[in-house]
Amino acid sequence: MELRILAPTGALGAGFDAAAFRRGVAARPHVIACDAGSTDSGPAALGSGRPKLSDQAVARDLRLLLTARAELGVPLIIGSCGTSGRDTGVDHVAALVRDIAAAENLHFKMALIYSDQPAGRLRHLYDAGRLRPLPHAPEIDRELFARSHTVAMMGVEPIQEALGAGCDVVLAGRASDTALFAALPHMRGADPGLTWHMAKTIECGAACAIPPSANGLLVHLRDDHFDVSTLAEDSRLTPRSVAAHTLYENADPYRVAEPSGTLDTRDATYEAIDERTVRVRGARFVPADGYSNKLEGAELVGYQTVIVGGVRDQVVIRRLPELLPFARKYFADKVLDVFGGAVRPEDVDIDFRLYGDGAVLAAVEPEPLRPRELGVLITVTAPDQATAHAVATFVAHACSHLPIPEYDGLVSTLAYPYSPPETDRGPLYRFTLNHVVTGVGPTELFRTTTEEL
Repeated sequence: MELRILAPTGALGAGFDAAAFRRGVAARPHVIACDAGSTDSGPAALGSGRPKLSDQAVARDLRLLLTARAELGVPLIIGSCGTSGRDTGVDHVAALVRDIAAAENLHFKMALIYSDQPAGRLRHLYDAGRLRPLPHAPEIDRELFARSHTVAMMGVEPIQEALGAGCDVVLAGRASDTALFAALPHMRGADPGLTWHMAKTIECGAACAIPPSANGLLVHLRDDHFDVSTLAEDSRLTPRSVAAHTLYENADPYRVAEPSGTLDTRDATYEAIDERTVRVRGARFVPADGYSNKLEGAELVGYQTVIVGGVRDQVVIRRLPELLPFARKYFADKVLDVFGGAVRPEDVDIDFRLYGDGAVLAAVEPEPLRPRELGVLITVTAPDQATAHAVATFVAHACSHLPIPEYDGLVSTLAYPYSPPETDRGPLYRFTLNHVVTGVGPTELFRTTTEEL
């Protein structure tokens, strides 16, 4: 048996080389699959429902995928539509697909798989003790579900149902990246260990290639091994680069959790066939005692205005770490003075990040830094945008003339590259859930509709 799986890119809308894609199409794959979302970019897409990538970029990729699918007569599977996999994301990508199908005179059966979770269902699961926290998950209560937007992450089963119903194009809500590539091989009876390992290897397209890129990979999946090949002319694969991808987004490179079990790669081997192809063998799949689906949630927590500044004066740079705590106290008093009791100081957060002096690692910076200049990012977070902006105006003004003991008189401390220096960033979201639902059927949390185009 041989199955060919084409992963054209790591993210729908990221763009991929059309010539490289045509090389993959020329190999006549049995399925084309592509991820369209992630939580990598933070909670904003899930909280707001707005996708990360533009309609223009997504439509460009979709047009190439849909026309290739029609040429080959094979399924096209896209998961985590609209970045977050919300129902609105599935509907939005579906609208783009309909426009392209009409313009290109394409005809196919399309499945839409929805993964939004209503608050009532989540409260019922919570009360039944069926929500299990993953490591470092936040504390939750049943009131959270009303203010948080939540999706469940599907495995292969809802996708397989759609394929079994004769759907040519499957647009899925939030899905395990690997499930998109594993669904059809599982239906065809492929070895589960090889299948899940193959899916993990190609989930991000050519991210495991050298150099990593948004381009694609092609897999030949056989009875006792799979060969993975890079498609772009200027890229290559090595056993090391392929093996390393099992560590991507995983704390343990040998154990990768899926809704139905765990991929175990401890006995896997990686062999270079040529500069562009690596052969992989030996992984096992260990079925779980019970099925589970991961939940992801996000909620609105405020609004932000940001200020970007810079400083090169060495005296100011030395003084800033001790001046900023005094500045925060001054700004808290200023909030009381300006807003009275309408806005409490504890409802407004004013954060300073000193880029060049440990802004990323902060207290765990391994050694003291001696910057010649600093970039200063000031973020004001408040319950509404008007308050965040108003606070930011006096923060920006005061920070441009902080008192420096070494200097007499007025001194300029921060320089701003923009006028005015305040930029409204809009709503701020945070993740609320990192839990799994236990004791569910593989398709129980998902809803599917189909249509003929």
